[in-house]
Amino acid sequence: MKTVILAGGSGTRLFPLSRKYFPKQFLNISDNKSLFQKTIERNLEVTGDIQDILIITNKDYKFHVINQIKDILGKDIDTNILLEPIGRNTAPAIALAVRYLQDKLGVDENEVVFVSPSDHIVSPTEKFVNYVKKAEDLAKNGFIVTFGINPTKPETGYGYIEADLSAQINDAYKVKQFHEKPDLETAQKYILSGNYYWNSGMFAFSIRTILDELKRFSPEIYELIDEKTYEEVLDNFENMPDISIDYAIMEKTDKAVVLPLELLWSDVGSWDSIYDVMNKDENKNVKTGKVIDIDTKNSLIIGDERLIATIGVNDLIIVETPDVVMIAKKGEGQKVKELVNKLKDDEELKHLTEFHTTVYRPWGSYTELEKGERYRIKRITVQPGQALSLQMHYHRSEHWVVIKGTAKVILENENGELKEYFVHENESIYVPKTTKHRLINPGKVPLEIIEVQVGEYVEEDDIVRFDDVYDR
Repeated sequence: MKTVILAGGSGTRLFPLSRKYFPKQFLNISDNKSLFQKTIERNLEVTGDIQDILIITNKDYKFHVINQIKDILGKDIDTNILLEPIGRNTAPAIALAVRYLQDKLGVDENEVVFVSPSDHIVSPTEKFVNYVKKAEDLAKNGFIVTFGINPTKPETGYGYIEADLSAQINDAYKVKQFHEKPDLETAQKYILSGNYYWNSGMFAFSIRTILDELKRFSPEIYELIDEKTYEEVLDNFENMPDISIDYAIMEKTDKAVVLPLELLWSDVGSWDSIYDVMNKDENKNVKTGKVIDIDTKNSLIIGDERLIATIGVNDLIIVETPDVVMIAKKGEGQKVKELVNKLKDDEELKHLTEFHTTVYRPWGSYTELEKGERYRIKRITVQPGQALSLQMHYHRSEHWVVIKGTAKVILENENGELKEYFVHENESIYVPKTTKHRLINPGKVPLEIIEVQVGEYVEEDDIVRFDDVYDR
């Protein structure tokens, strides 16, 4: 079995008002591992080999994905990471993965593929693996298996799968109908009926079956992958329709079955769902970061850099980030998307939804701390043994102050010769305009520097690379 992990491009962020954070799959919710890392570990229990796992993500997250995998496996892994050139929802993403499996890995059309989002909580892993094995048997017999979660409450934030309980196939049921997110009254009716399940967004199918159904129900996708190389599919990916697998196939096919799952599951789609799954104190509060609470109950309080102090509040969601402090009433977490839409319509504020202040590179990362008309301040982290490319800037000079570790700096002198310098903690070095330079971490711990750029133009495209080997 092969597994495909959808690691997001334009997915909802838990911190949709802050540029500091990546999509929720890369966040640590309750321990030292992200939802993405936990998804990788779950799927390793299914496949047994990282090479049998495909990860589809946005090109901007490539190096973050690589580093997250390295963190849990303890070494660099040359795994199969597919980079979507543009976001096109789950149906094109799955079609891209299928083409990669066939064209690049030579996978047989009878092979079963399990598709999973990367930002869900699923526990315990042992039960999850058993369910996937059951789904594999069903998929080998030509069914497309969707995983349904036994609902524990009338949830309005999930889609539902209506099962035909009179048409049982092993431990699964034929799908009668898919339903969009309901209002509360409708959700309550679903719960009482006994044959409705939350739609988990996980699927299993054979390559042959999914290709047949794409040809029948989504020819506009099928024609773009049929007898095409993986590279050809990538080149034409922007011509794919922006459509989910539910709309493209699952709502039309007669091969869909739902396999009910009885385990802990959450798509962590709102702050309310985070409150539900995290550990609480004696006052039913969930607190992370710097928090002091007095007479505070039933609240989610997430601190980042500043202290959050609460007195006499109840049933609140409070989230502090470097950009924004959000305060909401519990139960209203789904409305964050409405707030984001308002921000996108505001010319002065829409940047909060478009850009991330932390950017990951193969050598490490940098975080923008402040930016003005003629200056920019960054915190740069270079991993042990890594280096940036040899480069030069026309319009800015740079001051580097080492705050952790030892920096090895290659700097061009007035005679055009490249000289080597070592800069230690609390020491600095100056890089003039139009001067070739390279930053290297020769040590065993991450190197951290503060970079102050000053000049008439401080955008990222003012760079000339002379040796790109370290900065791909």
